Amino acid sequence: MRKKDPFFWFTLACGTFIVGYILLPLIELITSSSVSDLWNSIKDKDVAASIRLSVYTAGSAAVISFLFGTPLAFFLARYDFKGKRFLEAVIDLPIVIPHPVVGIAILGIAGKNHWIGQIISELGIRVLGSVTGIIAVLTFVGIPFYIHSAKNGFEAVSPRLEKVSRSLGASMSSTFLRITFPLAWRSMLIGIIMCSARAISEFGAVVVVAYHPMTAPVLIYERFEGYGLKYSQPVAVWLVLVCLTLFFALRILTLRKAKET
Repeated sequence: MRKKDPFFWFTLACGTFIVGYILLPLIELITSSSVSDLWNSIKDKDVAASIRLSVYTAGSAAVISFLFGTPLAFFLARYDFKGKRFLEAVIDLPIVIPHPVVGIAILGIAGKNHWIGQIISELGIRVLGSVTGIIAVLTFVGIPFYIHSAKNGFEAVSPRLEKVSRSLGASMSSTFLRITFPLAWRSMLIGIIMCSARAISEFGAVVVVAYHPMTAPVLIYERFEGYGLKYSQPVAVWLVLVCLTLFFALRILTLRKAKET
């Protein structure tokens, strides 16, 4: 039997450390609460409401990202133009900007001292301390993930198929709906899940824009600050279970996509 190179054992040790570093805290979190603790926690109206709010606002952010991000993702996938790299860099900005800064920046334009804020106020839309504000924040932090995934899906569709459709008299919109969309739908769905997963876990920007009504991450923080680990852990477990559901859905779609290609 051939002796393993020392570098092999080094890489194996590093991999083992990283896997343990990721899994052990999560396993400890999930096993720290009994079934009765979890049941009592989810019966708490505040906990149930915060989880519903997190799911609703994250889903709303994903829908907005889908509606507005899909045309942009298709445009980036099909056209080369001067300034394209700059535009892609702008789309990536929410990933690198500190999250509390995101909340402050959104409040800066949504306040009454800004002309956009004045228009919003006249329309009767409230951002500070509202569900609308939470959705605005979650869309900001989640939309890059959707655009990147959708763009990769569009790039995987051969432009020749679209040209054939156009040559037969179909309009660009008809070609997109009948050819491109059906072939790229899996990447778009992956993007929606990634956007939702990123949005549902957001804390820093949300707590600046809307401490109330409380999303699950904000409630976990409040329970931890007020009562410690014992009362915050069950809520954290429920949020982890929601995130794991999204994660497994993402993995299943990704594996199926890989098999198809």
